[in-house]
Amino acid sequence: MTNLTNLETAADARGLRRVAIDPVSRVEGHGKVTILLDENNRVQQVRLHIVEFRGFEKFIEGRPYWEIPVMVQRLCGICPVSHHLAASKAFDHVVGAKPITASADRLRRLMHYGQMMQSHALHFFHLSSPDLLFGFDSEVAKRNIVGVALAHPDIARKGVLLRKFGQEVIRVTAGKRVHGTGSVPGGVNKHLSRADHHILQRDVDQMLGWAQEAVALVKELHTQNPALYDNFGSSPANMMSIVRPDGAMDFYDGVLRVRDADGHILVDNFSDQNYLDLIEEEVKPWSYMKFPYLRQLGSAQGWYRVGPLARVQNCDFIPSPLAEAARQEFIAWGKGRPIHSSLAYHWARMIEMLHSVEVIAELLRDPALQSGELMAGGTRHTTGVGVIEAPRGTLIHHYAVDNNDLISMCNLIVSTTHNNQAMNEAVRSVARDYLDGKELTEGLLNHIEVAIRAYDPCLSCATHALGQMPLDVSLLGPDGALLDRVVRSESGAMTRSMGMDVE
Repeated sequence: MTNLTNLETAADARGLRRVAIDPVSRVEGHGKVTILLDENNRVQQVRLHIVEFRGFEKFIEGRPYWEIPVMVQRLCGICPVSHHLAASKAFDHVVGAKPITASADRLRRLMHYGQMMQSHALHFFHLSSPDLLFGFDSEVAKRNIVGVALAHPDIARKGVLLRKFGQEVIRVTAGKRVHGTGSVPGGVNKHLSRADHHILQRDVDQMLGWAQEAVALVKELHTQNPALYDNFGSSPANMMSIVRPDGAMDFYDGVLRVRDADGHILVDNFSDQNYLDLIEEEVKPWSYMKFPYLRQLGSAQGWYRVGPLARVQNCDFIPSPLAEAARQEFIAWGKGRPIHSSLAYHWARMIEMLHSVEVIAELLRDPALQSGELMAGGTRHTTGVGVIEAPRGTLIHHYAVDNNDLISMCNLIVSTTHNNQAMNEAVRSVARDYLDGKELTEGLLNHIEVAIRAYDPCLSCATHALGQMPLDVSLLGPDGALLDRVVRSESGAMTRSMGMDVE
């Protein structure tokens, strides 16, 4: 796949210098990066470690299946709707609700596209725009959403209001902005009220204009610095997502499609219910997060990328005019080749946000939101798989239910797990290109974080600090002696200590 893959392991770690970034900011749970350098400061090994174990798949066993769509939302406070709907879709199969009613389908889609919109707005404007607008090496005190609000108040305001609108869509369909209850096995539990419909209809045109401006902004950033945006954290990868049977982009439902790094279709029209025939998961001793890969290619060549960068290039077209026109400009930027730069995620993400607003506007014209049957049912089954495109990529929920209606098995493959190897490769690319091994600076550390952040890995609410992530990075010589140590406190202060032992 790429000549960076050999940076996962060092033939002999003895005599190599070790750089550790621990913890990495803004991921779900705790993670760290370790880098091994030889005597010439050449990168010999880079690993992104996910070091927290939660066991969610086990502790929901024995629970009634109808509780699960609400319970699994606690996996994440940023994308709870995606887990809510993926679980509901899985249990639609269990209760025989295939297909669900038109009203349930439209209301779930409205909920989900509101989720895509708010999550993409949060990531780009709050978490990534400070790096992109000010520069990766810019002043730490300025490189945050408050700095953006001071320097670019119009951009910050529109970003906040775009997210707010997406959260309103979730509220009126799920009952709450976070951890709602609107979707249930077999359908949904309420229609959209006339008052809530009016609120969304009133503001959707404004949101559409601002989403177009966001696409224009990120395209301008690429145009201003193409050398950076085309190469930063670049690693060729297979791409996977669900698409509609006609090849169109669809975040809520569809069939699985995989393209190779050159853009050729490897797998198409693959049923989500048979995902285990397509994907296998590998365990590595240095991370609690699994490494999925395509069975037909094996673990070395079969790893893949999911999320906006994969979806925009994996589909044949986006079924909304403004987003499709933006996608065509994005594809043209690659000059006939797939785009694999990590920073291109942001452009693709804003195209998806625009598409989400277009879909919301279209759905608001559908009378099924306010009338019609809400629930369906049929022949019971013992297993069900629900696959959906979450903001960060393909999300898989797989359950088995026993004769007492209790969960007997659960398998979850979240978006960030799919991207595990791809994120590792991005970090390796950045480390090779930017780490010189001579002096550790905050800007250097941020380059590595930027590569990870571009994938928008599932975030914990507790890590949404304004650029105040603590870091402790040590550089050791071949004999184990400390050569350099840089510590960044929670307040953002940088201190350096030389020649001191590190516990």
